[in-house]
Parts: sequence; structure tokens; C-alpha cells
Amino acid sequence: MEGIKITKKPRLRNPYLIVAWPGMGEVAFKAATFLVEKLKAEEFAAIPSEEFFYFTGSVITKGIIGIPELPQGKFYFWKNPATKGVPRADVHDLIIFISNAQPDLARAEEYSKRIVELAKDFKVKTVVGFASMPQAIDHTQDAAVWFTATSQAVIDNFKKFNFHLLTDGQISGMNGLFLGVAKAHGFEGFCLLGEIPLYTIQIENPRASAAVLEAFAKILNIQFGVSDLLEQAHTMEAEINKLLEYLKVGPQGSQPITEEDIEKIKKSLTQLTKLPVSIKDRIEKLFQEAKANLGRANELKVELDRWNVYKEYEDRFLDLFRKAKGKGN
Repeated sequence: MEGIKITKKPRLRNPYLIVAWPGMGEVAFKAATFLVEKLKAEEFAAIPSEEFFYFTGSVITKGIIGIPELPQGKFYFWKNPATKGVPRADVHDLIIFISNAQPDLARAEEYSKRIVELAKDFKVKTVVGFASMPQAIDHTQDAAVWFTATSQAVIDNFKKFNFHLLTDGQISGMNGLFLGVAKAHGFEGFCLLGEIPLYTIQIENPRASAAVLEAFAKILNIQFGVSDLLEQAHTMEAEINKLLEYLKVGPQGSQPITEEDIEKIKKSLTQLTKLPVSIKDRIEKLFQEAKANLGRANELKVELDRWNVYKEYEDRFLDLFRKAKGKGN
């Protein structure tokens, strides 16, 4: 197959394709990597790195400068034991593609086509993506799972699961872009998004990865444990708690801070985090709707509070009522 190095050609039945790249909270990358390890999936193909990646610096090991390895994009397969015997439409083998870096988005379409061609060759019909869902939640909360899909039929089929439907927005980077490319090439697909706190988007979030994998297992009716991920989550959360406790007590000779201060720090971190473009667009849309119909102002206020940005928009929000009062006179 042109543009892909294939080392083995497995015979797969009704396979799903899972794709994953690094992103916020490393939710997708960690989930897919864990899945490969847990299912003992076998590597069988790769995309040549030198066509889509280039060196941006050197690495230093024990004082010695060297050239780093280019990122790797590899394909793995897993044969579902349930596919043996009589074929069933609701039972699937898996192809898992994982890259440890995102390519230059200027070449993302060509890069995606390589993956699409392999998927077509193996008669894949459904593509699955994982991603993060930054929310105004605390790091100790359970991660809820959201989803979006390439068609209404898939959405209707998911109603039996208690996932939250992402009705508007954007999934940035390759974890979102590839599903759009796949749809353009005739594939069905869906993306599972695990909630992460806004103030920890640059910290690995195993709890969110575990949540999307548990959701995926329900959809495919396969079983594997995620206890290892949850143990990692507890360790990560304990480290965050230590930091917050340190801030609360303060270094020697400094003034301790209060629980209220801790909440302010969390909110400050949230506000320093760049608000997703999709959320900004949604807020703007709600402002326009509230301007035409003041009854939508409550929904707008909920959204502003949810993302801890009410102060940023407070004057505009109050102007809606001032203008409405002026019209009434």
C-alpha cells in the first residue's frame, strides 16, 4: 500500500478503526495506548515519519547532544474472540492507530488520507476518536463522558447509553479533524470525550481516559479493566492535592492561604487557560439570541458561569437588560 509500511496483513472481521494523537490532558493518546497494552494488540503497519515530521531541535543525554527520533505513527490490530465462528454485525475486531505527535496541520489532509486508504483496504465502516472535554469541574470529580457523531443515526443508536451529547462546538487538532475527513470519505464515526478540569488541561488525566474507555467497552460490548488507569488517577490527584495543601499552609515564614484562596487559584488557572474557540463562538451566538429574545439570557448566564467567565462578559450581559428596559419605555 503506497505511503504505508505494512509488516503483516491480518484477516479482520468487521473492524472498527480507533485513532488517537496527543492532546489536552493526553486523554486520547493515553486511552488508545492503554487499550493496545490491555488487549495485547499487535503492530502491523506504520506511516513513514520523515514525510510528515521534521527535526526542530536536538536532545541532550548525559551532556551529549544528539538528534532526536522522529514521531511514530503505528497501526495495531486486535481480533475479538467473539468474531470467531458465525459472523455477527454487532461484533467487531479493532484497528488502532496511534501517533505520539500531531503532524503539521498544513499536511494533515494528506496524512489523514494515508490512514483512510488503509481503513478502506480493511473494509472499515466505523471510525472512533477519543478527546478531552474541558469543563469547570474539580480534579476530584468523576469524569462524565460526552459524544458527538457523524450522523443522526449514530446519535439515535447512542440514546441507550447515558452519555452527554455535544450538540455544538469544535474538537481541535487531529483528534477532531480526522473524523471530519473520515466522514467526507464515507465512513460513519463517533468521538467520545472525557471531562477534564479547565485548570489542569496541561496535566495528564488518566481518570478521563478511563471514562472514555469504559464508555467504549459498553458500546462494543467487550470487557477489560481500567483499574490501572484509576490508580494512576489517584496518584495524580494526590499530587495536585499536595500542591494545594502546600499553598494553603505556605512555605516557612509566609502567610497561609484559606480555602477561599484555593478556589480563587483554581478560578484564576481556569481563566488563564485559553477558552476553546468553539465555546467563544457559542457564547457569541447566545448573546445574539438573548439580544433578540431576552428569555435566552438565563441560558447565556449558565454558560458564562460554567466557564467562569461571567466577569469578563458582565458589562455586555447587563447591557442586554438595560437596552430591553429602554425599549419598554
